[in-house]
Amino acid sequence: MRAIALLALCLGSMEPAHANALKLVQTIPLSGVEGRIDHFGIDPAGDRLFVAALGNNTVEVVDLKGGKVSRTLSGFSEPQGILFVPEFNRLYVANGGDGALRVFDATTFAPVTTIKFENDADNVRYDTATKQVYVGYGSGALGVVDAEKNVLAGTIPLTGHPESFQLETNSPRIFVNVPRSHNIAVVDRVTKETVGTWSLGLVAANFPMALDQANHRAFIATRAPARLLVFDTTSGREVAKLDLHGDCDDVFYDASLHQIYASCGEGFIDVFTQIDADHYAEREAVKSAKKARTAFFSGDMLYLASPKNGETPAAIHCYEVRR
Repeated sequence: MRAIALLALCLGSMEPAHANALKLVQTIPLSGVEGRIDHFGIDPAGDRLFVAALGNNTVEVVDLKGGKVSRTLSGFSEPQGILFVPEFNRLYVANGGDGALRVFDATTFAPVTTIKFENDADNVRYDTATKQVYVGYGSGALGVVDAEKNVLAGTIPLTGHPESFQLETNSPRIFVNVPRSHNIAVVDRVTKETVGTWSLGLVAANFPMALDQANHRAFIATRAPARLLVFDTTSGREVAKLDLHGDCDDVFYDASLHQIYASCGEGFIDVFTQIDADHYAEREAVKSAKKARTAFFSGDMLYLASPKNGETPAAIHCYEVRR
């Protein structure tokens, strides 16, 4: 009888009502946007999403509450990384075409300044503790920008162009994907030096990255072959490897649900469950759209960019995370 009661309790604790990890709740068209779409920035308090329309040389300002584009900013040169810093009400846009980091007032969108890098300014991150903006650029470096003065405060050399990189909040380390070198570089942002590297072995094309700081884990998505790799950030040791759909460009860790979301250009959002720090399982492969590979996760929402495909206009697909 005790065994039957225990089985009933286990079955009762299961969650059949929300079998799907993500629910598409809204699609916001990006009318007139052509070509590839790159990364996003977000203003949660203002319900605004900033979209780098790289192939269109524009930044689309999306009103999430109204479900529409409220403004189109033009004159960019292949915009790639976007960062909104509420502390200074600034919008930072990194341009791959001319290497410029362009800074705007985030209310009026009036230009504040432009900081020039060698070329190919890409991902952008903000360190709230030091009030510094980090920009990956060129053939291998991170630029450090003083966000109060909006001036270049230093550079950190790397062995190749940096793709996604993440800052630890409880240490001075930055973890950087360096695809050309087939590794992840570990950078000390105090000394501005590389203090270690984690080899990928024969796996290549490591572009997206996310962190689980509580469990000291880094999630690295690769394209050749398509894999999700899990590294122990204390040792640099690979602890798990999972199959992934192709052409992944963004990956996010949901600390509240212990889930990982990977947006893949093959036409899926792969969702993985974290069983514990070293063990993971695929929960669901959410069908999306071909070439829809850039995304942004914030709160209970995952925003996915779908470029124009024939007569189907570009759009932002808004997925609610099922809890």
